[in-house]
Amino acid sequence: MTTTNEKIGNLIYQIRQERGLTQAAFAKRLGTSQSAVNRIEHGKQNLSLETLGRISDVLNKPLIQIGEGGVNLRIEGGHELRGDITLKTSKNAAVALLCASLLNYGVTRFKSFPRIEEVNRIIEVLESIGVKVKWLTGNDIELRRPEKLNLKAINAVSARKTRSVLMLLGPLLHDYTSFEIPYAGGCKLGTRSVEPHLLALESFGVDIKAVTGHYKVSIKKHLPTQRVVLYEAGNTVTNNALMAAARFEGTTIIQNASADYMVQDLCYFLQKIGVKISGIGSSVLTVRGVPVIKKNITFAPTEDPIEAMFFISAAVTTNSHITIKRVPVDWIALELFKLKVMGLQFTMTERYKALNGEIDLVDLEIQKHNGSLHALKDKLHPALWPGINPDNIPYFVPIVAIAVGRTLIHDWMFENRAIYYTELTKIGANVELADPHRIYVTGPTKFTKADVVCPPALRPASLLLIGMLAAPGTSILRNVYTINRGYEDIAERLNAIGAHITVLNDF
Repeated sequence: MTTTNEKIGNLIYQIRQERGLTQAAFAKRLGTSQSAVNRIEHGKQNLSLETLGRISDVLNKPLIQIGEGGVNLRIEGGHELRGDITLKTSKNAAVALLCASLLNYGVTRFKSFPRIEEVNRIIEVLESIGVKVKWLTGNDIELRRPEKLNLKAINAVSARKTRSVLMLLGPLLHDYTSFEIPYAGGCKLGTRSVEPHLLALESFGVDIKAVTGHYKVSIKKHLPTQRVVLYEAGNTVTNNALMAAARFEGTTIIQNASADYMVQDLCYFLQKIGVKISGIGSSVLTVRGVPVIKKNITFAPTEDPIEAMFFISAAVTTNSHITIKRVPVDWIALELFKLKVMGLQFTMTERYKALNGEIDLVDLEIQKHNGSLHALKDKLHPALWPGINPDNIPYFVPIVAIAVGRTLIHDWMFENRAIYYTELTKIGANVELADPHRIYVTGPTKFTKADVVCPPALRPASLLLIGMLAAPGTSILRNVYTINRGYEDIAERLNAIGAHITVLNDF
């Protein structure tokens, strides 16, 4: 009888042959040995979700896909989590840093980079325009940009899968008078306007017009004559304005800037390549750029506060005792305080520095609550840092579902995300949709097993996984590419702390 690994290996072999790749050439692109490829193709190698994703990228064939087939998770719920989990570095910071590497004509290396789908898409875009990208040991990554990029060869398929491609606008305006980038995609969270980007970059002499399938960009670059006031304090628009200012010799003041974690990480990287920035962590940033940047540098992104909240939510929802290591504590301070008011007990170590030497980390120990949590009297809602991070608000949904009482969550930033929270009713939660932005959650909940397809948005999809971990019995979560966009080897990492998850591959 043919095993699942043998079926996958044979499929990979067939696609490799169709692509005209030798085992050696395929191994080089995959960043592994020819002997490892041989084991994979003969079904003698266990493959993680992340490895399958990388193989899909190299072969340009979606082995992991949304729709019928693809990768599913079988979750045996009702087990307590236990032990330690160490956070990965930030996905949102990583995609901004990849775009920012275009500012540097030297060699840029990033330490402990997340190997996830969102990062893979931006790498594909960079490689398509001529950037040499090489994965090193320990998930370090090296980027070398050529003197001249081939912007006409941009990988439109990959670019349209992520909104992060918009952050190419800021770095590219310094060296080109015109170019085109494809329309941006990403999670389906309603209308997310690019107008703030257009208005911000106008101050630097950039004109952007939307035509069929892409943005047409024309540039007559100049230093802004007055403060750049951002239309909204968004993360990607702030990053774009920072990268636009980074190579102007004069001073640019950016007002109404986001102070969120990925913006702070980008600021520290820009400082590393010689850009002077003051006001980091505030809404007003003063930037003095460097016209020519050519440095061989290494930078370490900070650990991901959103991943920290994922594991906090998983621990609380399953009434578990775990320790989360390398938590950027100041970036989830309000989240932790809200949980403390709800009755959650936790302890943390003394602060220590992240590898970049800038951000404070702690090891966070979550205690079992044994059903003692209670609903907050006031609503939960996202806000600019140091408020509750917009990407952390979803992880309160399963938490308040197991608390005693009724909680209002007002997720005002995205049109459709609150609607996706109602998916948790499929596993037993009492979630009432008040309008497209507000839900009421009544607890305590006893989660129940189910067979559910992931919604097309990262955070709501991962909530189903958390709820299923708490639901006694066997659940199936289908088409988990959406989760894989933001979390690296999530099934394996949860299993390492006591979860019972099996990856099911349908081909």
